[in-house]
Amino acid sequence: MATYRKYNHSGYPNALIREAEGLALLRSELLNAGQAAMIRVPEVFHVDESVLEMEAIAAGSSSDDALAKLGEGLATLHWVVQPFYGLEADNYIGLSPQVNGRFRSWGHFFVNNRLGYQVALIRNAGVRRDFQAILDRSATALESWLDARCEQPSLLHGDLWGGNALFEGHTPWLIDPAVYFGDREADVAMTEMFGGFGAAFYAAYDSVWLRSTDYPLKKEIYNLYHYLNHYNLFGGSYLDGCRRGFDLLTDMH
Repeated sequence: MATYRKYNHSGYPNALIREAEGLALLRSELLNAGQAAMIRVPEVFHVDESVLEMEAIAAGSSSDDALAKLGEGLATLHWVVQPFYGLEADNYIGLSPQVNGRFRSWGHFFVNNRLGYQVALIRNAGVRRDFQAILDRSATALESWLDARCEQPSLLHGDLWGGNALFEGHTPWLIDPAVYFGDREADVAMTEMFGGFGAAFYAAYDSVWLRSTDYPLKKEIYNLYHYLNHYNLFGGSYLDGCRRGFDLLTDMH
């Protein structure tokens, strides 16, 4: 079996260790959900602070069949009820720390450990002050709104954009997870942030677990987390996306 080596250039000594833990959790839960043959996750051979050695993937282009397998498998994975919101250990999303913990309230976790954490990282004092003021005014209402519209804690890939779903023939693979337990529609929302996964993916997902009528608004709220993260990592081209998200929150108070 061919081996792929990923080296740690993140600046965080435990980044690859957390990634390996995320891959192992996805593999285990896909097996428990009966989806290990539907969606593959690379097996980890070795990990330390410097290098992650794992199963190599001969990736090619996607097909409708592979996208449908990904959608069906992801929805079935989301069906498995997890014990709480968050995760025992903190981990990373891309090059950013991701703060977790155990929570009973999805809304409280998302507002504070996702939106609030990213707002606090903003270097521009004026932007940070404006966004924090909106978040402070809307937090209570937003937490209640999210709690009322989340069916259960599900295992999320956490960073499910097109670059983290690879295709080997008709088999989809998931890589580079930022796992935690949360609202399953946060995973689906992320797939739409950079162009979407194609109609076959969404039709297959919905055939297993139909997205809610609140999904269009939830998608904008959940992707605000990713816009904030990208703004903090890469700068101003993502600021308009952040502002659109906060404009929606101004009505929630």
